Amino acid sequence: MIFDGAERPVTSHDVARAAGVSQSAVSRAFTAGASISPVMRDKVRSAAALLGYQPNLLPRMMLHGRSGFIALVVGGAYNPFHAATLEAFSRALQEAGKKILLLQVDDDRALDAVVNDLAGYRVDGVVSALSILGEEAAAAISAHRIPVVLLNSGLSSEWIRVVETDNHGAGRAAARLMARGGGTRFAYVGAPSVASAARKAGFQHELAKIGMAPPLCLEGNLDHDGGYAAARAMLAAPMRPDAIFCVNDLTAIGVADAWRIEGGLDVPRDAQLVGFDNIAASAWPAYRLTTFDQNVDRMAAEAVRLLVSPAPATERSCVGFTLIERHSTAR
Repeated sequence: MIFDGAERPVTSHDVARAAGVSQSAVSRAFTAGASISPVMRDKVRSAAALLGYQPNLLPRMMLHGRSGFIALVVGGAYNPFHAATLEAFSRALQEAGKKILLLQVDDDRALDAVVNDLAGYRVDGVVSALSILGEEAAAAISAHRIPVVLLNSGLSSEWIRVVETDNHGAGRAAARLMARGGGTRFAYVGAPSVASAARKAGFQHELAKIGMAPPLCLEGNLDHDGGYAAARAMLAAPMRPDAIFCVNDLTAIGVADAWRIEGGLDVPRDAQLVGFDNIAASAWPAYRLTTFDQNVDRMAAEAVRLLVSPAPATERSCVGFTLIERHSTAR
């Protein structure tokens, strides 16, 4: 738009003149919860759209100390589960009328690296699928009074709330399923995380309950390479496992590939295999992986509820899993 022979940004004064209203009416039209009639709001926003006007949020942020943004922090793009989480949480936040600031970090487990940035952006809250937060970062969150919702974390405080899957229950369900399928030598491939520890504990608990020997426990890295390396260690073990539970689907797919390529073995003929997350690849014909769906839409809805509603300190919300049985446990 050109005014007075020179290019310049369209201002609220221009919108007020075009709509025939006061500048304060323009401000109210773009302020959530402000007192303005629907007819007046539509009139102002129509004029703004015609002129290509975008309101400047900075003065409002400086005045109120709030940006209206919720930071959504996700881990590495290598894991398709993060994409599903991002989509579910973005949808839930938008339905709640929130604006989103997206931050991606390389470490899938640690939130510490971005805490100071979040405070600098003056976000009104944080939702993160990253589960590990150091003591210094937790103290910084409390100091800045930023409400945070974490997924599958062991940490909670006045400003930190948690939405978690029933990880312990899923571990027990995996043990029962593979024991019914004839498994006798069990293994768990995990990773350094709270969720993994809970899944392993449930797996071990149920195996002991039904009279099975403790599982062989190996550490991966939540990715294909970690699962592949763990499978090679299993193949070299004196007693090769015949029932394997993995911390996530990428790990399980790495196990399946190594089982076939390195050992000339077959899933499920030579070993049952169970993953976690129900990513798209788990249903591919090459894998047909039995897995657990975390019901991320429900987790996202719970996270937004905890974030926008007054909640008691240290509130935790547990969302049930869905077991998806496929060919990898069909003995």
